[in-house]
Amino acid sequence: MLFVAACACTVAIAAGQGPAVVHKPSVDVHAAPDFNSPTVATLKRDEKVEVSGQQGLWFQVAAQGKTGFVRVNDIRMQYAANAGGNANALFTGKAGKGRVSETAGVRGIDESDLKSAGYDSAQFAQLESNRVSPQAAASDANGKGHQAKQVPYPTEFKPVADAKPKATQQEKRGGFALARGLLSAVGVGAPAPANSAMDVAEASQGKSETEQAAEEAALGPEIAGRILGAAKLWDDAEAQARVNRIGRWMASNTSRPDLPWSFGVIDSPEINAFAAPGGYILVTRGLYALLDGDDEVAAVIGHELSHVVQRDHYNVIKKQETQSALQNAASSNVAVGGGLAGSMAKEYVARHGATVMLTSLDREAEFRSDEAAQIYLARSGYDPLALYAVLQKMTALGNQSGNLAALFKTHPPLDARLDRLDRRTVAAH
Repeated sequence: MLFVAACACTVAIAAGQGPAVVHKPSVDVHAAPDFNSPTVATLKRDEKVEVSGQQGLWFQVAAQGKTGFVRVNDIRMQYAANAGGNANALFTGKAGKGRVSETAGVRGIDESDLKSAGYDSAQFAQLESNRVSPQAAASDANGKGHQAKQVPYPTEFKPVADAKPKATQQEKRGGFALARGLLSAVGVGAPAPANSAMDVAEASQGKSETEQAAEEAALGPEIAGRILGAAKLWDDAEAQARVNRIGRWMASNTSRPDLPWSFGVIDSPEINAFAAPGGYILVTRGLYALLDGDDEVAAVIGHELSHVVQRDHYNVIKKQETQSALQNAASSNVAVGGGLAGSMAKEYVARHGATVMLTSLDREAEFRSDEAAQIYLARSGYDPLALYAVLQKMTALGNQSGNLAALFKTHPPLDARLDRLDRRTVAAH
């Protein structure tokens, strides 16, 4: 069982149908979206059904000549034959304004946009001004019946303060500079290969927790500001307030509640979300419009929270730094960037912009983020089954959907992600 509590959210049924198959050995179809309602039919594994809408975490289905409700993980949506083919039949887009749609000629944010976009200081200031305090977020969540729960997560990253003072990167570089000086003193100067080797050694040096935290804090605004340079915040004050209330409450139930968490909805039709280091999470308008109820909004945010908590994109950046030094060594280019966290961040985005946001992470990192999302949902009093519902909706859009193109490039297939969720159990304690 993948759920902790029933979802109270409801959405009107839309006209139309979408194909699905039964995904369990036996599934009862209920007369209403309630386990206590009468059973109108019993379905067997692989039996075909037609889905006509959603109420909370239930799908309305037609099978065996009868209509009723099953939980969103009792069946498996089939990829639509045409881009966006099933989505409009199923979802009314209650979270946003109007339904999810796919229009020819409309594209989302691509790598070239993130490479070339300039830092938008006004938009970034607006993003930060939309922040909600932990206390206000908790008050809002508690008022809606959400209480924090203790749910273990053994592999969740938790920064550990440096046990004793360590040499900073600046001090380490000072040592390398001294070594170069000594080489120069005993000859006519260090040969290029020696300089290059020291450059690589500099970039590969382990960083203290203090330095890593400082670099995260510096990189986050630089990257988020450039995403906002590619797509501005959506002009919907309630949507902005909502993702900040939900996001801040969920962030408080992670191992890193003290980050300066900021959340926003950006005006892009694609279905995607971005998690910049240091606590900046941006959801596209296209994805926001697909979601029904706070639980599903929380499910999307929970996945992105994990990328920040686990330092997924920051670790990619660290790896890129080292690879850059190796490339410099190969070309005998001895100029190695670095220095204080702020200058490192500015130098990094000068070279790459915000393209790290479209870098494919390890498949296991994405599966782990799905697992973490369910845990954060349970900790925050939401229903972990909401993530299953979101992935089912994405499946209904079809694997040729242009709105999902970037997500398909950077994430494992949706059916593989759903298979992983089927093998997990998340429970509150």
